[in-house]
Amino acid sequence: MAVKIKLKRLGKIRSPHYRIVIADSRTRRDGRAIEEIGKYHPTYNPSVIEVDADRVAYWLGVGAQPTEPVLAILKKTGDWQKFRGEPAPAPLLVAEPKKARPSFEALGGDDEGKGEAITQKKKAEKKDEAPAEASSESTEA
Repeated sequence: MAVKIKLKRLGKIRSPHYRIVIADSRTRRDGRAIEEIGKYHPTYNPSVIEVDADRVAYWLGVGAQPTEPVLAILKKTGDWQKFRGEPAPAPLLVAEPKKARPSFEALGGDDEGKGEAITQKKKAEKKDEAPAEASSESTEA
């Protein structure tokens, strides 16, 4: 039985999420997996990659073959280089924590409500008067 390390697709149509799984090579892409060893969210900025390094090392040691996309992920995390005995790559980017939005009071806003609209309503009376004058002129002529 050939064992592969591959991606299992989850998520909606335009927002894919992947799980890095160990599965038999004959199973379908989203089929039954032996074990889930990580996550990959490519749509986030920067993309989220979580891999259990111990389980990857174990499965690579017993002969599991990674697919091309998983091999690229393992090279980015450094697990492939550790398995092969090569020097580690540069560290991955980590998302900056989001800054809290300033509160209304911090921006200098006052809490007094006026209770009325600021802009004035447009007058529709002039539009009604113009057609009435034009019709009266045409009847006099």
